[in-house]
Amino acid sequence: MFKPINHPVAFALTLVYASLFTHGSQAATASPSLTTYSQKATEALPKLMILATGGTIAGQSTGEDSSSIGYTSGAISPRVLLAAVPGLDKKAQLSSVQVASIGSQDMNDKIWFDLAQKIDDLFSTGAADAIIITHGTDTLEETAFFLSLVIHHPQPVIITGAMRPATATGADGPANLLESVNTAVDKQSKGRGVMIVMNDTIQSPIWSTKSDTTGVATFQSPYAGPLGYVDAAEVHYITPVPAESRLSLQLPASHKLPRVEIIYAHSNMDDVQINNAVRDGAKGIILAGVGDGNTSASALAALKAAREHGLVVVRASRSYTGAVKRNVEVDDNKAGFVVSSGLNPAKARILTQLLLANGKTSPENVQAAFWSVTGHKN
Repeated sequence: MFKPINHPVAFALTLVYASLFTHGSQAATASPSLTTYSQKATEALPKLMILATGGTIAGQSTGEDSSSIGYTSGAISPRVLLAAVPGLDKKAQLSSVQVASIGSQDMNDKIWFDLAQKIDDLFSTGAADAIIITHGTDTLEETAFFLSLVIHHPQPVIITGAMRPATATGADGPANLLESVNTAVDKQSKGRGVMIVMNDTIQSPIWSTKSDTTGVATFQSPYAGPLGYVDAAEVHYITPVPAESRLSLQLPASHKLPRVEIIYAHSNMDDVQINNAVRDGAKGIILAGVGDGNTSASALAALKAAREHGLVVVRASRSYTGAVKRNVEVDDNKAGFVVSSGLNPAKARILTQLLLANGKTSPENVQAAFWSVTGHKN
């Protein structure tokens, strides 16, 4: 008995097989001239590589139907994800590599280094004109920011994900993939490097952050606004291509990043977490401070002691938006502290790790690097 195909992934697979069958039949009867023309048309398209790391965008429901809330991240291959978006093969020569199959809560330095190396190889050899990374949303902004600091190529690297798994009713992954492809192949994207594309919006890896636990419009750039917008019809940038070269840092040969801890400030805070970080061998501390990167008197004293032990200390804020200013309630010059200048604690940690790995340890050099990345000096 015939049963309708209700499952989105099963339907996508059916489309793949039907397409292969149709193309195979047509190829048998096509004339040599038509075949040659088709090959030339394909070769003229930009080369676009998809690097898949898993995440909700490749998630598969663990329930019996598409309304189930439970799912497994990274269960679906990039080929199936691409097949769910008809017409992509007319926009680019598509290739894909499965780099990892994880939920992004498990993202780690090894995968970051693998991604950076693959991106460098693909651009250096001319194997790709643009790259899209599919990624879980939990740490997507951290991966994007890391790559923006270590990739030394002007070609676009688009990072995208989804808030609903691929098998869900109303999955947002296909639209995000389509808009990522449109952005990646658009000539206006040259020179912009790493960007985040989700929910019709193009965001900066410096300022974009996940703002909602489940909403599809989760990625916002509250301090600076988006870079532009994209839909099925066009890519529209509202910011120019950066005129100045971005800060770029080298990957350490050891493929290991120094330990830097984030410590969250709160009422009635003592010095225990800070002292533990020093004892456990941290090379830096990021304070997710209250308000303008502040904290209690006892915690502040412990941070000054940590600085005297040689740790880099960066004051960031747990607030949703705004830049931490130097020397307001805290005498940063006297204490030897650095301010994050608008970077959230997670991104301040990554920049500090890379600076330490590149031998930049003095407060003056670290502060200059933060100002270089954010474009803010205070």
